[in-house]
Amino acid sequence: MRILLIFCYILLNTFLVSCGEKSKETPESQKTEPVLNNSEKTNDDTRDVILFFGTSLTAGLGVDLEEAYPALIQQKIDSLQWPYEVVNAGLSGETTASGKSRLDWVLNQEVAIFVLELGANDGLRGVNLNETKNNLQSIIDQVKNKNDETKIVLLGMEIPPNMGPEYTAEFRNIFPELAQKNELTLLPFLLENVGGIPELNQQDGIHPTAEGQKIMAENVWKVLEPVLIND
Repeated sequence: MRILLIFCYILLNTFLVSCGEKSKETPESQKTEPVLNNSEKTNDDTRDVILFFGTSLTAGLGVDLEEAYPALIQQKIDSLQWPYEVVNAGLSGETTASGKSRLDWVLNQEVAIFVLELGANDGLRGVNLNETKNNLQSIIDQVKNKNDETKIVLLGMEIPPNMGPEYTAEFRNIFPELAQKNELTLLPFLLENVGGIPELNQQDGIHPTAEGQKIMAENVWKVLEPVLIND
């Protein structure tokens, strides 16, 4: 039933991605770039960085920056007076391949916790599952090679059955398999209780509203909070 609920959501996303790939005239001012959840990055060296690396879902496309789920995570952290700074490195249209190619730039800063949200755009495009899995493993390896003490949280996604039941099931299994292999903290489905629910998504039926982002933040917080407590 959950897959059926998100089916329309994903199909619309496929259409949007396809259209986006054909357009070469997007004004520079409209391009989505990795941003910080806070208005400006501080120079407070006492705070460890939690870096969110993902797609438009992480970037918070269509909502104010402070309404995106990484910013809401920062609010929770600040309310507890914990010494962490959230950095939002989400980028619209990101695939595992393009994410891997820009990772070195993102890792120029020291990262205590790396939250990885990639793979859905691969599934929508029918990318070979081994390629997707290998790219994600490469990203994990690069993060660990940069600092083996960095903790990684993997945010899983699901796709509709239009690619066939075998592809759909294998795609879903990529995330728990990688989490088990690399001993990562896993959130099985980022859009749990959000995907496919009209009132929690914007008019495009794709990107969560501010209310949807709040639910995503709660989903992430359930797995992130124990990591912070034990850090």
